[in-house]
Amino acid sequence: MAGRERLLIIGGDAAGMSAASQARRRRGDGELDITVIERGHFASYSACGIPYYVGGAIGDADDLIARTPAEFRDRGIDLRMRAEATEIDLDAARVRVRAVEGGGETWEPYDRLVIATGAVPARPDLPGADAAGVHGVQVLDDGIGIRRVLERDKPRRAVVVGGGYIGLEMAEAMVTRGLDVTIVDGAEQPMSTLDPDMGALVADAIRGIGVDLHLGDRVEGFDTGPDGRVTAVRAGGRSLPADLVILGLGVRPGSDLARAAGIETGPTGGIVTDRRMRTRTERVWAAGDCVETRHLVSGLPVAIALGTHANKQGRVAGINLGGGYATFPGVVGTAVSKICHAEVARTGLNEREAAAAGFATLSVVVGSTTRAGYLPDATAMKTKLVVERRSGRLLGGQIVGEENAAKRIDGLAIALWNRMTVEEMTGLDLGYAPPFSPVWDPVLIAARKAAELVEEDMRRSP
Repeated sequence: MAGRERLLIIGGDAAGMSAASQARRRRGDGELDITVIERGHFASYSACGIPYYVGGAIGDADDLIARTPAEFRDRGIDLRMRAEATEIDLDAARVRVRAVEGGGETWEPYDRLVIATGAVPARPDLPGADAAGVHGVQVLDDGIGIRRVLERDKPRRAVVVGGGYIGLEMAEAMVTRGLDVTIVDGAEQPMSTLDPDMGALVADAIRGIGVDLHLGDRVEGFDTGPDGRVTAVRAGGRSLPADLVILGLGVRPGSDLARAAGIETGPTGGIVTDRRMRTRTERVWAAGDCVETRHLVSGLPVAIALGTHANKQGRVAGINLGGGYATFPGVVGTAVSKICHAEVARTGLNEREAAAAGFATLSVVVGSTTRAGYLPDATAMKTKLVVERRSGRLLGGQIVGEENAAKRIDGLAIALWNRMTVEEMTGLDLGYAPPFSPVWDPVLIAARKAAELVEEDMRRSP
């Protein structure tokens, strides 16, 4: 018993449980005690699946759970649910833990600490924002609560505040449920991570499924009835009737606990780590949505809340804590989403981000079809590439289309990862058969057009 170390992990979702599982695989019960503190009702579940559960595509919330607490406990991981870490004492190497139900407190010692506290949803500081019927979407409990309201109260009108990924996916869920849906976004376009021309295509697709879209309108408050429930959203001088309001305003790194303890955070608000997921505080590691990482195209720190990153970072932390060696090099910012029939994808930098990172750019937008054009189920798609002037290096890509369009972003992400030029991309050996692609895949068409533009630009300005 004398040689056993104690690993304490704060947060029991993607990053935290990946770290716990990898550490356990490499070090048994006799070497390492692993305790995980999780304040929610669920651990190791797919938060990205919540909109599809709300919309009814997934029948049972349990289907989103990858592993139950009992399964982790059977593997020698002490997973403590409904327990919240409230303070980190670095000098004494211990964490204050409060029971969510009952309020009792204990101090938990550690030899190694992993902070995997996730992200915190943005909630507007506006009149009525805490009214009944105004729902955030962050954890599985939120999704269960919203679905219960939909099935019990049968609301007719939903207002979604925010036109990013979660806002649009929740709008789709409301449309699927048969509600009249309005989206309000303070930006001039939905999906502000896209360039305006591609964002306009998304706006057209949203309106095409019957959603009322209010862009450039700031929410001013939430009206309530005598029973305290929300009745309308005030935005842009209008009153938009609502039986249900969904907040999709994005998230920030949940780094408050770490920052209060004196653990370094960066310009994004995320915890600073090295490639092995170690913080700059001895014996403390961090992973998931609470950390910042390096964008491999711009070289700048970014905080991108995605389960893919969280799982990879947790895995890296766990391997290293278990005595192995692994690194997380960074991200290129790949994301996909679906709004009914419309598919949207992006990777790398958009034009605004590229300019902010100091790149001189060229860009092309090309139209194509998802399959050979002579097939009756071929649908239109548009691909945009942002490239560096003169060098022709790919800096980013965006896709808007219908079925089988979005996943083509993976080819662009791989090209970005390998710092390819668009000229090099024109020779990529991509799969072809009429049900899957035109003979010139849309990615290759865009690369070819971009390479021609780079060559033309070089001739004009030697």
